[in-house]
Amino acid sequence: MRHPVYESLGVRPIINAVGTLTRIGGSLMAPEVVQSMVEASKAFVSLKELQEKVGERIAQLLGVEAAYVSCGASAGLALTIAACMTGIDLAKIDRLPDTTGMKNEVVMPRAHRNLYDRPIRTVGARIVEFGLSGYTFAWQLEAAITERTAAVFLMGGQEARALPVEVVARIAHCHDVPVIVDAAAEVPPVDNLQRYLREGADIALFSGGKAISGPQATGLVLGSKRIIEAIALNGPPDHGIGRPMKVSKEETIGLLTALELYLARDHEADIARWTRYLACIAEAAASVPGVRCQVFYTSSDGAPVPRLDITLDAAQARVTPEQAFNRLLYGEPRIRVAQTGRGFTANPMMLQEGEAEVVAERVASVLSCSRPEDAAIDDWVTPHQWALDNLVL
Repeated sequence: MRHPVYESLGVRPIINAVGTLTRIGGSLMAPEVVQSMVEASKAFVSLKELQEKVGERIAQLLGVEAAYVSCGASAGLALTIAACMTGIDLAKIDRLPDTTGMKNEVVMPRAHRNLYDRPIRTVGARIVEFGLSGYTFAWQLEAAITERTAAVFLMGGQEARALPVEVVARIAHCHDVPVIVDAAAEVPPVDNLQRYLREGADIALFSGGKAISGPQATGLVLGSKRIIEAIALNGPPDHGIGRPMKVSKEETIGLLTALELYLARDHEADIARWTRYLACIAEAAASVPGVRCQVFYTSSDGAPVPRLDITLDAAQARVTPEQAFNRLLYGEPRIRVAQTGRGFTANPMMLQEGEAEVVAERVASVLSCSRPEDAAIDDWVTPHQWALDNLVL
């Protein structure tokens, strides 16, 4: 399929076999989402009123206390932490990121430190770690909470590396401290949209532009009405810390439409389709000597997104993992996978009908070195370029 809008700029489209990766556009919006955004573009509205009404609709759809549409999950996290520090105090809101004299510490398990905790510091908060990278105890959390603590922060899907949400919430709430869970990429399963709140979190954050397939620069903040009221005061279009984090009327409506579609989807059919895609790719890859294929899931409980792990035997394979990744990404057509230490992984979530066959043919070609022009790619891909493109963010 041709994409003239990109071709006119000399930008080559990429077949997405890596999942909802921000670096290549997150996801694709359904025609109904695009049409709702077109309709939203035809009139002026109060953005504050729209945000409130859309939040009410989303809260009703999900059965949660309150909801807020943010400019991506990262912006939602920044606004949430700001809200935990300021509440609805307009004087404090006006002072951010100066948090002198405020509760400005965010307690976080050391095992949950990651590239996405920068929004916490952006609004003037200070991160306080507890526990070690290999283990965490409840008493360590208890000791980390002080009169300066504004919130406890957890990464969704990482409970096995620290403490369960229920345990954290029980301890934090004894000190009247809210618990925030960054679950940006933790959908599917759809139940996760409510699960973290059921387990005691006060706020759970999700990307609107990943599996939900809304506009990429949108996010969902779900949970406490009290905190979300403070988020709205810190957020756009007002002139507080959140002014740069604007969400347009079109994006707000687009996310609502995407969420409605996502909740109505046949998720079992999605799993069946993804499994079919991976079987096609695995059959082609496994036909090449020195290649082993195995389907795995995102967690031990069988989370519903299968992945295909393609492992290369160093003694038999005709290419290295780095060469295979580069030749797929920079060859023709461009295909994005996730490199691993001994091979690469394919994620079927964002593959479109007919693309699995293209990926299968190209993977077999790359692994068997059947196209001489692919070898030339090895010479011009710099380590710096490779490092940037191989980041799974």
